[in-house]
Amino acid sequence: MLTLNPQSSTPLVLQIVSGFRTAIEDGSLRAGSKAPSIRQFAHAHNVSVFTVVDAYDRLVAQGYFASRPHSGFFVKQRPTTITELPGHGPNYSFDSMWYLRRIFENRALRMKPGCGWLPGEWLFQDGVRRGLRSLAADDVDLSGYGEPKGYLPLRQLVRDLLAEQEIAVSAEQVLLTQGSSQAMDLVARRLVRPGESVLVDDPGYPNLLFSLRFLGAKLIGVPRTAAGYDLAVLEKLVLEHRPKVFFTQPRLQSPTGSIAQLAHLHRVMQLADKHDFLVVENDIYADLDPEPRPSLASLDQLNRVIYISSFSKTISPNIRVGYLAANPDLLEDLAQLKMISGLTSSEFTERLAHGALIDGRWRKHVKGLRERLAKVHASTASNLLKLGFEIFCEPKAGIFLWARHPSFPDTTEIAYKAAEQDILLGPGHLFSPNMQASAWLRFNVIFCDEPAVFAFFQNQIKKN
Repeated sequence: MLTLNPQSSTPLVLQIVSGFRTAIEDGSLRAGSKAPSIRQFAHAHNVSVFTVVDAYDRLVAQGYFASRPHSGFFVKQRPTTITELPGHGPNYSFDSMWYLRRIFENRALRMKPGCGWLPGEWLFQDGVRRGLRSLAADDVDLSGYGEPKGYLPLRQLVRDLLAEQEIAVSAEQVLLTQGSSQAMDLVARRLVRPGESVLVDDPGYPNLLFSLRFLGAKLIGVPRTAAGYDLAVLEKLVLEHRPKVFFTQPRLQSPTGSIAQLAHLHRVMQLADKHDFLVVENDIYADLDPEPRPSLASLDQLNRVIYISSFSKTISPNIRVGYLAANPDLLEDLAQLKMISGLTSSEFTERLAHGALIDGRWRKHVKGLRERLAKVHASTASNLLKLGFEIFCEPKAGIFLWARHPSFPDTTEIAYKAAEQDILLGPGHLFSPNMQASAWLRFNVIFCDEPAVFAFFQNQIKKN
């Protein structure tokens, strides 16, 4: 039925999707027809099962296939015309769900150099255990829902932590959330309307890009550089699109690891003031930075900046405690939106985070974490360079390196091959505002200590 060309510059997954779409649209495959099973198709065309899973998922997301449990995939009845919401193009659903499933749910793969988390032994496990014992001893009241803005002692502690970064806020300007993802989602739903242009980092933070696409935003990518931003392009995009908001991650950015220089931060705020847009600063890796640095929020004092951070990366992702700080009027709106969508966040986990943060060993833990990260950054960068990779920048802090190799013009394919070898990679298209094919890969330096990871790349490079 389909003819695939492994030598083509078009990835196999796109060839499969295009072939089925053409067959369905020209009537060769009629509604109700059953598609070959994933394994049948993979065997018949000598392609990876992961590639076929990917293609079939895309066809389901685009409305060409329907998946029936225990029965397989069937050609779906399609309307004569298709209307797409802004930002809901044909690749939207698949790629977003691909990321969520493969990166966040599929922890079964043994080696995870493409993941976005820290291993359990790197987290503040002892502090959490001590906090749990303390909460049990205090006989915490588990009835009720807690305060809408979150546990007051933790908000007061966040206020003090922000003061150390020269961001002056009151506890009433702090809203606790279920991780930084909820904080970004609340801000996006408050500020963004379907069809509106929104500036984002390019490459950028996948969770945020997923949320903004879901809201129907028109994503305008601002190119990242090793020093922060391509400022000339940023100004041009601001003049052309007149955005209301810029979502950005200046420090230890995911996926590039880059850190925006002070001059770049000043220029961003100058443009925001001149052209009247807000800036949402995602600073979730602040605790991993060994250097004290100014932030957009410290320069602006929450006039135009909404500041978002989290304790998930250093205490534990399972407790899901993040926060945002904003000017009083906007924060009240966000608090109300939080109540509408889910009442309050968990006071129990907020108390647990508070206990860990006031633990006398907390600061020692963070200092040790930074030192360990610096060491694995050096070893991972060295291994990548030996294989001929180009590294975007070397921050020697945080958890990511962004790298590419001339042998892999589209890292989607190499990610599928890696999965067959029990290796989870982070291909570059997942971090693209427009989901464009990419030669870049995101490496989590903590998970790059497996010799098999670099042996895999060495073998693939030889084949090319």
